[in-house]
Amino acid sequence: MSNTRLPEVRRARTIDSSLAIVNIVLLLIFFFLATGTLISSDSVEIDLPETTQLPLDLLPKPLLTVDADAAMTLDGVPLEPGTLAALLVDFPTLHVLADRDLGAGTLLDLIAAENLVAVNVKLVTLHGKAGTEGEP
Repeated sequence: MSNTRLPEVRRARTIDSSLAIVNIVLLLIFFFLATGTLISSDSVEIDLPETTQLPLDLLPKPLLTVDADAAMTLDGVPLEPGTLAALLVDFPTLHVLADRDLGAGTLLDLIAAENLVAVNVKLVTLHGKAGTEGEP
């Protein structure tokens, strides 16, 4: 036998991917920091849509309309306080369209003063008058 040595087996090199992952994470952090400071939440304004004129014939019936001064109409007919319960004998649901300037407490007081028995009250929408300062 000869004295020859076999070549040493070379170990396969393992690729360390941790540096690439750290670089990607840092790039993502820098990206979110840069884009987050460009958009300020104080500068974003949202104008909510409002309905200024509603076709009353397309709305559900009976429809109680309450103005900002608490004047009530039922399906377009003026209504005296205390007479609503008698008009709703055959209707299990009352739909209410209230002016946007009418306070919720005032509306609840008006409905409670009518002494409605077994009537489901549903709020349809807020109503804004066109041409008034601060309103569409």
